[in-house]
Amino acid sequence: MIAFVKGILEYSVPGKVVVDVNGIGINVIVCDTDRAELPLEGNEVKLYTYLSVREDAMTLYGFLTKEALSLFNQLIGVSGVGPKGAQALIGAFGASMVKYYIVSEDAGLLSKAPGIGKKTAERIIIDLKDKIDQSDITLSGVSGQEKSKELPSEAKDACDALVALGYDMKAAKAAVMKVDNYDTLSSDVILKNALQYIFM
Repeated sequence: MIAFVKGILEYSVPGKVVVDVNGIGINVIVCDTDRAELPLEGNEVKLYTYLSVREDAMTLYGFLTKEALSLFNQLIGVSGVGPKGAQALIGAFGASMVKYYIVSEDAGLLSKAPGIGKKTAERIIIDLKDKIDQSDITLSGVSGQEKSKELPSEAKDACDALVALGYDMKAAKAAVMKVDNYDTLSSDVILKNALQYIFM
């Protein structure tokens, strides 16, 4: 019903932004990774959206890219995956990485996202692995995405510590980047919070 919202970013709080569209404030639910890439308040923003309609609520979910919205629509078509879980999954890894994990049938990493258990991750893979366009998913593309998100030294140390504990590098990096203000914290604090995220 609402394909996108374009207007002035009125304000932003964890999990939600308000966009001023011709004098009307629109609440849009966004993941923290997208929120971190938004312009400063007072600047124009465009979010691709999905309107979730329930008996008790109407909720607008927003994404910075069409790719993320398209994947979101595929994910909510999987039994047991609701809008919150789908957005949390995309927010944890990014749309490209989620698609990569699906086509590579990596249920272990998918299940690291909040609200996505192992069985749900396996169901996502079964339902979507043949529906994902693999032509735009390459190892070089995935590596490029990872390189574009360079971590500060303290965050890198925390990531290395997780790898030393036996976690996959992709999962370790995703956990570190999920920590609030990870770019301003010490490695010990980042590691502690990242482990809490992994065991959620």
